[in-house]
Amino acid sequence: QVQLVESGGGLVQAGGSLRLSCAASGRTFSMNVMGWFRQAPGKEREFVAGITWSGSITSYADSVKGRFTISRDNAKNTVYLQMNSLKPEDTAVYYCAADPSGRIEVRAPLYDYWGQGTQVTVSS
Repeated sequence: QVQLVESGGGLVQAGGSLRLSCAASGRTFSMNVMGWFRQAPGKEREFVAGITWSGSITSYADSVKGRFTISRDNAKNTVYLQMNSLKPEDTAVYYCAADPSGRIEVRAPLYDYWGQGTQVTVSS
């Protein structure tokens, strides 16, 4: 089992920045790819960004490219999502997820472990 705990969400004005963190514990050796997803009210959960275990490969949704950056610190078992130039449409609950497959997947059901989510609200 892997436990994931997100933090760093909050209320920010459009154009502002937030950094989300996801701390992992448990069988961390089984983690490989880490992903960030988000879900707005009435919408499906969508892929935001992913990163491989080494951090050498990252992937982003088109809607956040150039504004969001995913990174990880394996010594701390923590993954980050730096979010800049935030827009009201970025408002959602943000979740981190772990997938031991080794490949960055954009489909949520392919991730085995999930955090509880952290709310991000961007005001206009």
